[in-house]
Amino acid sequence: PRRSSDLRENGRNMAYGKAFELFLVDGDANGLITAELSNWNGKAIKIPRTDVKDCNRQDITETGVYFLFCQEDDGTDGVYIGEAENVQRRLIQHLNDYNIGKEQYYWKTAVIFTGRDLNKAHIRYLENKLVKIARECKNYKVLTKSTYGDTVLKESQIASMEEFIDNIRVLINTLGYKVLIPAPQATDTTQYLFCKGNNGEAKGFLSTEGLTVLKNSRISDHTAPSFETRGKCYFQLRNRLIEDGIIVDGVFQTNHEFTSPSAASAVILGHMSNGNLDWKSVNGTQLKDL
Repeated sequence: PRRSSDLRENGRNMAYGKAFELFLVDGDANGLITAELSNWNGKAIKIPRTDVKDCNRQDITETGVYFLFCQEDDGTDGVYIGEAENVQRRLIQHLNDYNIGKEQYYWKTAVIFTGRDLNKAHIRYLENKLVKIARECKNYKVLTKSTYGDTVLKESQIASMEEFIDNIRVLINTLGYKVLIPAPQATDTTQYLFCKGNNGEAKGFLSTEGLTVLKNSRISDHTAPSFETRGKCYFQLRNRLIEDGIIVDGVFQTNHEFTSPSAASAVILGHMSNGNLDWKSVNGTQLKDL
């Protein structure tokens, strides 16, 4: 067998392709969807809130873990991660809890992961690890309050569950939810960009979903009076990053990916910004000219 140390090229882990099957059960991309990876006994099921009670599929009644995706009034993306021996029954309980005011968040979509060999110990382990990963990634506000952190599994079971988590990460990202995807990291060939002004100073780089600002970058110590009105969405984004602990005392505590260069520069400078002009290379070339 080839050792993991053999599976490296130019100092980096080699990546392998993955084949998966995506099935639109109702022929509608907004309806019920199943997703499966080849050579894996697990399955992902994406189901709208409105379909949960009346769904008569066997697979959503199985043992598994689930993600409930919602968006709060301020635009914050939230996720509740849970586990259940009968996932559909647990989702219906969530619906009933919301109706009587026991739950405050309103989720729109559930993504369920089941597997033929999962038991209660397995799903408690999965839930605990998935919540930890989601909190570390900081892409969503994690609504889960507590998990079972002392689940005891054999070494072979842990290895199997870690592989299960890797497959969950692939499928849930493929379905459009970056809840388990950490912020992009720079490589040896990364071209860095810089944004400075109003006592703010940031370093970043273009990434798949927009622009990633690096840890230890600093935002401005004040905002323009018009920022709260003209740049309301960016003003709210800045405040949300502070509330979530991504920015502490004006400093980024981790890499953070923004959806556009302008969103990143507006948060850093504290006023409306054109990222194509305010992000520059080390020699001063504006992003629009790179």
